[in-house]
Amino acid sequence: MKITPVKGTNDYLPAQAELRDYLQKTICETYENCGFQRIFTPILEDIENLDKSEGGENLNLIFKVMKRGEKLNKAIATGQPDQIADMGLRYDLTLPLSRYYANNKASLPNPFKVIQIDKVYRAERPQKGRLREFMQCDIDILGSKSSVCEIELIFTTAKALLNIGIDNFKIKINDKRVLKDILLTTGFKEEELDSVCISFDKLNKIQAEGVARELTEKGFDAKVIADFMELVGNAPFSLDYVKTISNNKEYIESLENIIDVSNRLAGGKYSVEYDMTLVRGQGYYTGTVFEIESLDFNSSIAGGGRYDNLIGKFGKEQVPAVGFSIGFERIFSILMERQSGLMEKPKKVVVLYDENQVEEAIMRAEELRGEYSTALYVKPKKLGKFLNKLEEQGYDGFQILGRDEDVRFFEG
Repeated sequence: MKITPVKGTNDYLPAQAELRDYLQKTICETYENCGFQRIFTPILEDIENLDKSEGGENLNLIFKVMKRGEKLNKAIATGQPDQIADMGLRYDLTLPLSRYYANNKASLPNPFKVIQIDKVYRAERPQKGRLREFMQCDIDILGSKSSVCEIELIFTTAKALLNIGIDNFKIKINDKRVLKDILLTTGFKEEELDSVCISFDKLNKIQAEGVARELTEKGFDAKVIADFMELVGNAPFSLDYVKTISNNKEYIESLENIIDVSNRLAGGKYSVEYDMTLVRGQGYYTGTVFEIESLDFNSSIAGGGRYDNLIGKFGKEQVPAVGFSIGFERIFSILMERQSGLMEKPKKVVVLYDENQVEEAIMRAEELRGEYSTALYVKPKKLGKFLNKLEEQGYDGFQILGRDEDVRFFEG
């Protein structure tokens, strides 16, 4: 049998698990301190919900769960592969939240300010930075169309990042309604815009040439593509310039207000700026979209946006919603590389004892636990080697019962 985890998943050593716990705890406490409430949803969702969720290219990365027993046999007999699965693993936390809200709305406050910190699953090709099982840290506000929601989410997410020691970043913001209006001016048709946005979202990864090539492969008109790429070549855009090429003055003014207020709230700790090239790949985003870029590591560490139509898929009523998600795994990797000492935690010590001293050892450990995190181990024969191992695992000191009067700390 294999001892390694499945590709795209990880085991975590105690020091790694300790950092992960600290990060999740600090992020969650920040969210709760700002008035958000935590919920939990199952990792399994009905396959119909996942398939109809407008999750962009994530729909190609769903882990599907086959039917069981006789139902599976009947599905195989139909010769239709799409009938074999009836469930799937969630690929993000937004779709489960939308279903949850539709099911529990009568019991929830309006607007509902919610926390989700949990695992999601995507059938990625495993590589550095791409896992199949990973953690997301989301906050969402459901039930309000007001742009004050975006302002609160930006401020709260930035506060969480600052609290865990991520401090050199900028926040980019766009509005898909403004972007789509710009796309219409270049000649794309209304029904083509979502597909165009999915390709445009890859601009930073595949450059303008790659976007043009992908649009060509999708069959869009060559002149329209050329006109659009000429426009892209004029980037970066200011909102003042966008006012000259877009008729959506209401949404542009909303963006200006979000940016102005957010920058004042930032107090110089980070910046919030307009970025016309920001798309976000999920098809369910309907309005503002935002992303946080780490300037130290030149990578995205958080993202989100408004998804006013998703909850309505579960019922007759449309419910406005907007959310922000921290890329937990990327931040975990950054802080592990830094060997971060930001965690405020008590020192860890060990009480070593002979088996006939267990009662005395537990009583001594309880005394020490008022000041230290204290573990108990029966004293091994190869004491030196064992102490070296304790130090490697992050312990600060030890006491050998019956020999040491107090804790002895490792010199390193």
